[in-house]
Amino acid sequence: MNEPSRCVWCGDDPLYVEYHDTEWGVPVRDDQALFEKLILDGFQAGLSWITILRRREGIIDAFDGFNPERIALYDAGRIEALLQDRRIIRNRQKVIAAVRNAQIWMEIMSGSEGFSALLWKHVENEPRVNQWERNRDLPTETESSRAMSKELKSLGFGFCGPTICYAFMQATGMVNDHLVSCFRHQQLA
Repeated sequence: MNEPSRCVWCGDDPLYVEYHDTEWGVPVRDDQALFEKLILDGFQAGLSWITILRRREGIIDAFDGFNPERIALYDAGRIEALLQDRRIIRNRQKVIAAVRNAQIWMEIMSGSEGFSALLWKHVENEPRVNQWERNRDLPTETESSRAMSKELKSLGFGFCGPTICYAFMQATGMVNDHLVSCFRHQQLA
């Protein structure tokens, strides 16, 4: 049986292939799921995505299923305990940012807009379908990711620079950056 054509970045690691084939680029509009993905992308900063994928279940477990209501209440003791947990990325700044981001998420959710609407407005509420032919053509940031980053930072979010925001936009289907030769490009167009 012939393997379908895929984006080259996922290689042949089964975990990466599964992520590529089932998650990457699928539009996500659920507020809490978007929170989780933004935090995971923040944890990726300076690391490879496969590192996060390999630890994702442990990170989710350590962070109470990425329940923002619970994370927002983490105190110094809980943060110290997390920094001893080998399942996560034990970076103090990233852990503290996750807690702060949860607190900000709670504030956003108490308003009328909601987290999904705040993020999706940066692509006019519809996935942007790009037509990249080569991996090297993909940008690492765009005007939209810079605008998203600027807004999130103005609200107090951490680990949400324009490159992280663009990776987040790709992962959550705000942009379809599957190469045109990839079988997922047309499925998600």
